[in-house]
Amino acid sequence: MVDPGNLLAHQRRALILDEVRRRGGVRVNELTRYLNVSDMTVRRDLDVLAREGLLRKVHGGAVLGDEASSHEPGFEAKSEWETAAKQAIAKAAAALVAPGSAIALSAGTTTHALARELTEVTCLTVVTNSVRTAEVFEAVCRTGSAGGTLTVILTGGIRTPSDALVGPIADQAIRSLHVDLLFLGCHGLGTATGLTTPNLAEAETNRAFLRSARRAALLADRTKWSTVGLTTFAALEEVDVLVTDSLPAEEAAAVTERVGEVLLAAGPAGPAGPAQECSSPPGGPPAS
Repeated sequence: MVDPGNLLAHQRRALILDEVRRRGGVRVNELTRYLNVSDMTVRRDLDVLAREGLLRKVHGGAVLGDEASSHEPGFEAKSEWETAAKQAIAKAAAALVAPGSAIALSAGTTTHALARELTEVTCLTVVTNSVRTAEVFEAVCRTGSAGGTLTVILTGGIRTPSDALVGPIADQAIRSLHVDLLFLGCHGLGTATGLTTPNLAEAETNRAFLRSARRAALLADRTKWSTVGLTTFAALEEVDVLVTDSLPAEEAAAVTERVGEVLLAAGPAGPAGPAQECSSPPGGPPAS
């Protein structure tokens, strides 16, 4: 049972949506017990989520919406989902970054969490198509707290509901660059479907990122395993490192066969480590 006194309305709705995605459907009476709120409160929350296209109301409860594969939630909505898991994943992923690296971060709330973990890493060059991620590094530069030299390259392009910059301008900028390590998010994930997104233009931009990187790390929390977006932009075999908080039992064997390395992150993220010294990343100097 959840303590309702500690939850705002949008946090309660995020929990409801998480349950629907995890189980495929929920009943109103189950949600009233889980959230420790009234039947009327749950029904109002379901009405809001249904109007946003995130689920479909049925008699006595709710199920995943018919258009879930093409619906693209906004950044603010997604930022409330699985926050502890995203922080843990971000902290584990940050350990992969060596000072002096040239890295790329695709758009997404988990890669945004990673950006906050990377502000102590020295001498980074960061390429991103995320307005939100660029703002994290820009704030560090303004305060003068960035360790060593920080270079941020924002690709430009057309802004999506999730604050990604996509389209021909973004794709052309990314194709002209070469990075040591790409950190990638996704809307949905599965051994059969690969990495999926509801946005066709963002899919092409993600493909450009993959072609520009020596290595690719996918950041995905457990809810991504129960979600399928409109289009596939990569197969699991294209992922060198998967950083996640959980592997479904039915997917684990296939995932470990197809992905180069799997890192399981557990627990909320702890404090950031000390600033690191500049040095060349493993495998040679950073790409230009």
